[in-house]
Amino acid sequence: MNNRLFVAYKPSNISSNFFLSRIKRAYGVKGAGFSGTLDPFAKGVLIIAFGQFTKLFRFLKKAPKRYRATLWLGAYSPTLDIEKVERVTQMMPFAPISVEIATKSFIGELTYLPPKYCAKKIDGKRAYDMARKEEDFELEAIKSTIYDCKVIHYNHPFLTFEISISEGGYVRSVGALIAQKLGFEGSLSALERLNEGDFVYENERELDPLDYLDLPNNRYLGNIEDMRLGRVLDVKNFEIQEEENYKIVHEGWLSVIEIKENGVEYLLNNIQLRS
Repeated sequence: MNNRLFVAYKPSNISSNFFLSRIKRAYGVKGAGFSGTLDPFAKGVLIIAFGQFTKLFRFLKKAPKRYRATLWLGAYSPTLDIEKVERVTQMMPFAPISVEIATKSFIGELTYLPPKYCAKKIDGKRAYDMARKEEDFELEAIKSTIYDCKVIHYNHPFLTFEISISEGGYVRSVGALIAQKLGFEGSLSALERLNEGDFVYENERELDPLDYLDLPNNRYLGNIEDMRLGRVLDVKNFEIQEEENYKIVHEGWLSVIEIKENGVEYLLNNIQLRS
């Protein structure tokens, strides 16, 4: 099976796992994975890899992530989206400048609680499973960097905004905070991921992973067969010897190594770039 990296577009109202199963059937592959789970109600960019390229996810440049979200002002849902709307509070429309100020006030580093309906694990259990069973638990606050947050359209009570956020951020929580800033509850009625770093949807065009790896280049100056065979490597045989993670590319093969104080460690080895 060929290694392949590309961006797919997940539609709303299906899980990322179910969408991946459709992709696998369409391409006739078994070994596949995705990076960056999208909630079922969300749509948009999903990075897909086949074969050995699934091992590359942690080294890809996937940040910042950009989303377009629609916030339903006055709607309360414990999921912070439209899955479980329990009440809706009516209010007068806000002045556009007030909405702009509230939205932009979150630019910068933000400390906040993730949604209780999220995939984080607590004592080995997913938070959303515990929440659906109405178990009592607490999530720890996280930090995200909001690089940009701007109003796209405001048609009361629906506020559409675009946000650029660091990896691991929760747009549902940011939406609830924007509503809170305006003095009310709020939940997302729509969410679309527009890009992850330089990854954008281009009709599932095949991508060269070397264009997206967040790793500096290095060269092994010794016998390259030592690396091919996974032998112990001497740091003195590398062109760059500073402690860091590096990619090594040789004749269509990729290795990722870490140079440490006490030697060299393989993080990935013998990934075929060309089929």
